[in-house]
Amino acid sequence: MTRLLLVAHALNASLRRVEFGGSAGLDPAGATAARRLVAADNGALSGPVLTGPAPACRETAAAFGVPVRVEDALADCDYGSWTGRTLPDLAAEQPGAVRRWLTDPASAPHGGESVDALVRRVAGWLDALRDDRVVAVTHAAVVRASLVHSLAAPVAAFWQLDVAPLATVRLDRRDVRWHLRLGGS
Repeated sequence: MTRLLLVAHALNASLRRVEFGGSAGLDPAGATAARRLVAADNGALSGPVLTGPAPACRETAAAFGVPVRVEDALADCDYGSWTGRTLPDLAAEQPGAVRRWLTDPASAPHGGESVDALVRRVAGWLDALRDDRVVAVTHAAVVRASLVHSLAAPVAAFWQLDVAPLATVRLDRRDVRWHLRLGGS
């Protein structure tokens, strides 16, 4: 059995601005919250710690106080030309493109990765994972993609999953199927 604990990175300025592919590191409140999460985990957050390459992911993972390994598959969605832009600005400038992106999982009006492609990338990583226990610090979009894949949900369900900063999600793989475990250890 593989036990995976996904952790959405802590709050930062990019999340506060609703910025696509934001590159900001953690703000002081986010760093403090990450340390509190690790201090209060009672052993649930054990195993090798993997992290996405973004500063917010690496800084959240650093709160574990153990060596971490950067895993490119845990990178945020590639937002192409929207990277660094905010959702409110894009919605005002390109409302049709934003609407297509939010309603059609195969759409990538920004020239980057579609939600469909993100789910496939994350699914490939999940299904190749061989560690017994692992913690993966990543982006909310990657956590949502992991849930869509593990539950065999339609990709359109991606937008119905809200993942807050520092949310934790446990997935267990038994044989070839992933199972979502809610509550407790």
